[in-house]
Amino acid sequence: MIEVVFTISDGQSAFATEIYVGHGTLTETVEQLDRFKPQVHGGIYDLEWGSFGPEYVSGAVRIRMHFYHNALLCITGLIESAYNEFGLKKVASKGELYFYSEPALLDRFIEELRAVSNGASDSASLAGKI
Repeated sequence: MIEVVFTISDGQSAFATEIYVGHGTLTETVEQLDRFKPQVHGGIYDLEWGSFGPEYVSGAVRIRMHFYHNALLCITGLIESAYNEFGLKKVASKGELYFYSEPALLDRFIEELRAVSNGASDSASLAGKI
């Protein structure tokens, strides 16, 4: 298992959480993204790391990537921190953000994530389209 600090930002707001994933999860995600990237005419990919809800130890991330018209990549990100005591209950901070990206930026992200998976790097980022 490795600890991943997952940050999502739409340029105005940002949210981060720590989650734990297996090394195989990174490799599998890279393979899935390689299959998704040519689907520029309406393809949808859902990435989910961790598990949502108070029953689980750490945070969770759910990212939906959807190629929209003209190969515009719509990204919806839902992120949840680990649950902690807050008064008489357990709560988690949550964020849901929306932004656009594009195929070339996705290609770069896949290569950066591949480098993380291979141990050659310790970070990867998918930039939004300005």
